[in-house]
Amino acid sequence: MSGVSHSAALKELEVETYQVPTDLPESDGTLQWDHTNVVVVTASAGGIHGLGYTYAGSETAALISGVLTKVIEGTDAMSPQAGYLAMWRHIRNLGRAGVCSMAISAVDCALWDLKARLLQIPLVKLLGQVREAAGVYGSGGFTSYSDRELADQLSGWAQQGMTAVKMKIGREPGHDRERVRIAREAIGPEVRLYADANGAYNAREAIEQSEMLAHHDVRWFEEPVSSDDLEGMRFVREHLRSGMVVAAGEYGYDPFYFRRMLAAGAVDVLQADITRCGGVTGFLQVAALCATHNIPLSAHTAPAEHTHLACAAIPFTEMEYFHDHVRIEQMFFEGFPKLVRGKLAPDLSRPGNGLELRWADVQKFAV
Repeated sequence: MSGVSHSAALKELEVETYQVPTDLPESDGTLQWDHTNVVVVTASAGGIHGLGYTYAGSETAALISGVLTKVIEGTDAMSPQAGYLAMWRHIRNLGRAGVCSMAISAVDCALWDLKARLLQIPLVKLLGQVREAAGVYGSGGFTSYSDRELADQLSGWAQQGMTAVKMKIGREPGHDRERVRIAREAIGPEVRLYADANGAYNAREAIEQSEMLAHHDVRWFEEPVSSDDLEGMRFVREHLRSGMVVAAGEYGYDPFYFRRMLAAGAVDVLQADITRCGGVTGFLQVAALCATHNIPLSAHTAPAEHTHLACAAIPFTEMEYFHDHVRIEQMFFEGFPKLVRGKLAPDLSRPGNGLELRWADVQKFAV
């Protein structure tokens, strides 16, 4: 690291928006979609570039280029937390949640990546590595899938060495019993089965469905009710059979949201999404909250961007190997971490987050 400056002024932010069609129509308990939007941010200083991204649309990119760029340019690239605070202060009157938080998340990830690259070290070493690799669970099983597509996807992940897989439920509660049976049969008795309702039920309906889920040894019930209904989620959690946990948190945009969820006793496992919760800085804040409440932390989607954090956060359980994002990140980035025996590990031979945008290959998706 000889010759590395202790400070470097940020020169610019570059922002690109992409739209990638799904390989098949997709839906969960409350939403249907046929494409995924990605905003990629590049931060530059000292002739080095850092990369971050979020799964959001052109309005998020517009906020970055039109507002956050002016806040960040000229600040010290070696102090990403200072940039994080400056961005939050500047958007005070725009509102923290949603677009603002996703924009800040992408920029914050780029700033941390840039700092690690300026220091010529992997991001996980900058943060402090506590584990060599992080376990993942395969995630997809969309309600729009045929029974055969569902079985093939989940069994395929089990064959790759994953010890847990997750499916969507809630769009057709009457058909879910058969779908869950098919899923359990496809993966066998040893692989843990998770179910995600995406807030499709009220509390009473969720309790009724949990009896069916327990019959098929489902261990994880994600968002049985809306994450905004903390009392309802706690009610569900308190009435589930032993061995089944409630997980939620993917729509958390700031540490105050996560603090309320934990204080309410609403979850057994807290989920945080680095592309929404404030990037690296925000994710580490959530990890600290989990540590104080003795609650395990799980990473929601975006596995390539979470891998270094998953190996640095002290209270951590496993991260989501989400079908859509795995497909996109493998297309978009050289350096996507390799899946080995159901785990992802950061590549310590590459600086920063280890990702390089395949710019020429992805321009066909540019918006």
